[in-house]
Amino acid sequence: MKPVIEVRNLSKTYFMDSIEVRALQNVSFQIYPDEFVAVMGPSGSGKSSLLNILGCLDIPTSGQYLLNGQEVSQLNENQLASVRNQKIGFVFQSFNLLPKLNAFQNVELPLLYAGISRSMRHEIVDSLLESVGLTERKFHRPNQLSGGQTQRVAIARALVNSPSILLTDEPTGNLDTRSGEEVMQIFQNLNDQGKTILLITHENDISLHAQRILRFRDGRLEGDEKVEKPLKAYDLLLQPVVNEPREVSQTP
Repeated sequence: MKPVIEVRNLSKTYFMDSIEVRALQNVSFQIYPDEFVAVMGPSGSGKSSLLNILGCLDIPTSGQYLLNGQEVSQLNENQLASVRNQKIGFVFQSFNLLPKLNAFQNVELPLLYAGISRSMRHEIVDSLLESVGLTERKFHRPNQLSGGQTQRVAIARALVNSPSILLTDEPTGNLDTRSGEEVMQIFQNLNDQGKTILLITHENDISLHAQRILRFRDGRLEGDEKVEKPLKAYDLLLQPVVNEPREVSQTP
């Protein structure tokens, strides 16, 4: 099986005045179709820089990034925009919804820009909002929704163009424990349906819902671990009890 994401000796350096900041240093790894991978590390470890590069929002200083076997540096601006719109969905900690639009309109907006017919837009949006449990809240604006509900709207919007890859940046960072588990249940369901998911988090319990954990520190990849028994969000929602420690072993 060929990797859907592959980075080879990836480095990213920023220059702030006369200060050189090495955000990423010679990072190499592969992510395969249908994997659920968590990226962990303290602030300043390079997680967000990595996400921006994988999402085609930034370019590395050196090294290679291959998406579905194609080197991203060879794509022009129109091709990069197509990748961002069709192959990758983004979910952020701050939701990034438009406050004056209701849930339905926020999810619909990318389809409106794409010129999709009204009937088709409504069919897609209704289906997505139903899939995240928000059918009865679809005419509510973000300030009328809880944090967990707002994040579910953002997830539905990220799925509107049927991307094969979801890049998520601290998606549970602003949520309480139960709302975070509800969001993780959605991600696990999407992964079961064939979505490849890369989740950035600083929360150990959240990372243990994934199948693999990439650990970063000071811009370097320090660990690539397999989670032997990923936490199941559905089970945790039904039975809010203390869970047994999960085994994490080093990937060969």
